[in-house]
Amino acid sequence: MEYSFRQIEKNWQEQWKTKQTYLVSNTSDKPKAYVLDMFPYPSGAGLHVGHPLGYIASDIYSRFKRLKGFNVLHPMGYDAFGLPAEQYAIEHGVHPAVSTEANIQNFRKQLDNIGFCFDWSREVRTSDPSYYKWTQWIFLQLFESFYNRETKKAEPITVLITAFEKQGNAGFACPGNPGLQFTATEWAGFGDRRKQEILMDYRLAYCGYGEVNWCEALGTVLANDEVVNGVSERGGHPVIKKKLRQWYLRITEYADRLLEGLDRIEFSDAMKEMQTNWIGKSYGAEIDFAVKSQHSNVKKLRVYTTRPDTIFGVDFMVIAPELDMVDELKSKEQAMAVDQYLTYVKSRSERERMAEKKITGVFTGSYAINPFDGREIPIWISEYVLAGYGTGAIMAVPCGDERDHRFADYFQIPITNIIGSQYDGKEANPTKDAVLENSGFLNGVPMREAAGIVLDKLEAMGIGNRKVNYRMRDAAFSRQRYWGEPFPIQWKEGVAMALSASELPLELPYVESYKPGPEGEGPLANIPEWVARELETNTMPGYAGSSWYFLRYMDPKNEQEFCARSVSDYWGQVDLYIGGTEHAVGHLLYSRMWTKVLFDLGHIGFDEPYKKLVNQGMIQGSSRFVYRINGTNTYVSKGLLDEQGKFEGRVIDKLHVDVNIVDGYVLDTDAFKTWKPEFAAAEFVLENEQYICGAEVEKMSKSKFNTVNPDHIVEKFGADTFRIYEMFLGPVEISKPWDTKGIEGVHRFLKKFWRLYVDEIKGLNLSDDAATAAELKVLHRTIRKIEEDTERFSFNTGVSTFMICVNELNELKCRKKSILLPLLILLAPYAPHITEELWHLAGQPGSVLDASFPEFKEEYVRESAKAYPVAINGKTRTEITIALDATQADVEAIVLGNELVQKWLEGKPPKKIVYVKNRMINVVL
Repeated sequence: MEYSFRQIEKNWQEQWKTKQTYLVSNTSDKPKAYVLDMFPYPSGAGLHVGHPLGYIASDIYSRFKRLKGFNVLHPMGYDAFGLPAEQYAIEHGVHPAVSTEANIQNFRKQLDNIGFCFDWSREVRTSDPSYYKWTQWIFLQLFESFYNRETKKAEPITVLITAFEKQGNAGFACPGNPGLQFTATEWAGFGDRRKQEILMDYRLAYCGYGEVNWCEALGTVLANDEVVNGVSERGGHPVIKKKLRQWYLRITEYADRLLEGLDRIEFSDAMKEMQTNWIGKSYGAEIDFAVKSQHSNVKKLRVYTTRPDTIFGVDFMVIAPELDMVDELKSKEQAMAVDQYLTYVKSRSERERMAEKKITGVFTGSYAINPFDGREIPIWISEYVLAGYGTGAIMAVPCGDERDHRFADYFQIPITNIIGSQYDGKEANPTKDAVLENSGFLNGVPMREAAGIVLDKLEAMGIGNRKVNYRMRDAAFSRQRYWGEPFPIQWKEGVAMALSASELPLELPYVESYKPGPEGEGPLANIPEWVARELETNTMPGYAGSSWYFLRYMDPKNEQEFCARSVSDYWGQVDLYIGGTEHAVGHLLYSRMWTKVLFDLGHIGFDEPYKKLVNQGMIQGSSRFVYRINGTNTYVSKGLLDEQGKFEGRVIDKLHVDVNIVDGYVLDTDAFKTWKPEFAAAEFVLENEQYICGAEVEKMSKSKFNTVNPDHIVEKFGADTFRIYEMFLGPVEISKPWDTKGIEGVHRFLKKFWRLYVDEIKGLNLSDDAATAAELKVLHRTIRKIEEDTERFSFNTGVSTFMICVNELNELKCRKKSILLPLLILLAPYAPHITEELWHLAGQPGSVLDASFPEFKEEYVRESAKAYPVAINGKTRTEITIALDATQADVEAIVLGNELVQKWLEGKPPKKIVYVKNRMINVVL
């Protein structure tokens, strides 16, 4: 009876589908476990073998928790809105809805082929109106709410209006306009338009005009990380800065709670550090410096600093190029240089500006005045200062800051030493432990004491105040694109008005053209009916639907609300979330914020979405190369190249070749000739009658021809082999290269596992005989290790444990049901198809997926005896196994009864027998 893996797998996949084996109920007496994968964007390329890594890990864990008696929610869906589908539509003339549907069908087929335990009845698609109706509804919750800094939570905007009517905005600092103050009487006198403008400065979802990265060719605004060297990452199209109407989320109001929440969730230290650094909380001061310039409009320059103690060491100021005051600060003499510099900066993304090591900047021609000694401080512009951080202006202290020091060196700005011997004149020293010099009234004061003294003086003078600052900016929440959620907003005489919940979903209309609107707006601006209704022409960004999808999985068919409170109370937080680190900041921060808002407003009962996060590594491609003699169609085998990579002195072109036509490193030359037309007449210089390819580990991508379709692997080796091999490659969290040749060893393991149960001639070959102590020891050692490894996601060591177990049971010639049936249950999460087949062949009731995880029993692995080395006069001569509870007398009797010991004694009694328990025995003659 052969192991017909494909027939077995297809049969059980169909049966599980028919019987709805993975259907999950929202009511159960069992404890719950919510296991979630970051859902995929359904691209046209489909899955390669790197994509399922995290899905297999979560699938094993889900099945394991089911065996442990949990009600497990393990859903899947599609992040279906976004730029790639729209770009594909533009390039190929296929509507995004059509291409997305086709891609989803392909993804579903590939996922089903691997045998995942997803509850497909809960599938969500962010582009489905029945889904984005609730994305729009949640947006309206954000729009109709503000963050109450006193209660430290989101509250309805009506609470704010009521407060304004009674007391003005006293006690409600305006986040969008910090200087705004008005009384109840003034509020009552404002017109409706002015009131709405004020409320917009408080709303959690608000609209404003922002400078964005505009790409004309793509017709959209790009995020900073989508722009490289002034061009779009996708396509290499020019990008310029442009001011457009944008929606934002006031995530900065949640900065402290986002930081605090990190202490209550299980993210890796690296992930927590990334989020902490992105939020970038700092303590310092805002200081107003008087300005001396050719223009009278700019009276002061407000800077933010974390080191007020260094105020006497300020040698220049740096302001962000985006600040409006730049035009007022540039002198006539410097105007041309300033304008040229601004043109350069506008071609740069924030990411490039922050990462730039080259020093750039320009002097404005204006000066700030040190409030304590009257010194004139030159004001410069440089790209390394961003408008969104602090005030967009910094005071530069070169002796204490390395970046300022490099700037001063480059532009030959004199450096003031305020830290004495702790500054060597060559490198900045950011110390806080120096005693100040050249610092006026602070001379002789330790730096740690000086900050408070300076702040007290500044506050007394009315030109400074203590300030907590954050690097994080409010999140841009709109795109000038078509393929995204429409905003449920109408513009009435320039005022944003929310649609009512009864008007949702506001469906995305069909369009023929994806060109931007007349003023750079989204394509919706080209639809007369849409414009006539005064609807918002921007659409939401990709992360809108992914910020809350984990909640919709809980209650996907609910037409009355996004998720019933009773259901979200049952499932609660996601217990395990698996996904890549590329979402470390954006998606995770936004999702955490949305969850906190929904919690504040009473819609859910928890304020962190994900209890534990595991970031899977990347399965890298193992690329293959052929070597063509330059200018010819002749290809030289790798081993024939010299140390310089040449052949007989000829220049060699190194070309990627499709890994699917290479067996290990041996090229299928016939397949190569038919791979592409230009290779049809290829000639080969072989070694040992074979063409050997070169190899390198690179990112798996279509452009490198190193992607491997999991469908091909499953067809050749089976889904169970594929699942186990992906786990066997190494720890889930690290990156590792794919090697198709290596999968054969895992396939041999499963064949050996099959033969434990089934004889090729006799069929099922299991006995009811009682298990021996040795067999029980192997089983229970395996139970303990698999439970530990699976619980801590160490699946690669789990696979090794199974391999060791099968080898040991084969050596013991074990065919006992009492051993092999529990082993089936242990392996079921890793290889569900083969275990289900053997479970039924063995006549077991129900499904192996619903069995109980075997209970580990310590007594079966507890050692009752030990093999002791026995030495004669200090030299080891033999080994004897003795019970652990043996007494000295027992040991002596056993040793003296041993034939080899008797031989050495030659009939004489020993002088003594030394017995060191758990270590050794020495017979002294």
